[in-house]
Amino acid sequence: MFSGIVEETGKVVKIEKDQGNFHFFLTCSFADKLKVDQSLAHNGVCLTVVNVDKANKIYQVTAIQETLDKSNLGLLKVGDEVNLERSMSMDKLLDGHLVQGHVDQTAECVKVEESDGSWYFTFKYDKSRGNITVEKGSISVDGVSLTVVNSRDDRFSVAIIPFTYEVTNFHNYKVGTIVNLEFDIIGKYIQKIMAGYLENKA
Repeated sequence: MFSGIVEETGKVVKIEKDQGNFHFFLTCSFADKLKVDQSLAHNGVCLTVVNVDKANKIYQVTAIQETLDKSNLGLLKVGDEVNLERSMSMDKLLDGHLVQGHVDQTAECVKVEESDGSWYFTFKYDKSRGNITVEKGSISVDGVSLTVVNSRDDRFSVAIIPFTYEVTNFHNYKVGTIVNLEFDIIGKYIQKIMAGYLENKA
């Protein structure tokens, strides 16, 4: 479980394809503190650390085909920045919102606006997947916990302050960028309960 508060961005240093799997090798400031079998969110995708080179501060994670199909990890290239967050400790304050690290679908950035030193990013997603946003609700974009503004049937916007812009990979986003979305888990449960209720009433 994660909070959506990105610790820093890591950098992809090598990618190896192994049949349907991708092995990603990344470096970050806390790589030498990671342990094998540890969970770590990469652009909001929970992956397991499978190897650590402490001397060179490089670690390895593996993404299976299903993960590549549902997320933007398959688009990564050597040199790309990735949002990183270690799993949440239950004895700490929850500063973001509950994020599982299970991406629901991807979205495309369709608009970027600068506004008095901050930025508004608008994302469009395939509404046929049944996911929804609500005004002022929570959303995880590439693992970043954010508040929805301008919620529509197939798109929404988020406001990004300078700190978030610099600390996460939002500073690399442009129109056409593909991002990972994880919709609010509480909203997903309510949606499923209501769908079952309405089905039984029919």
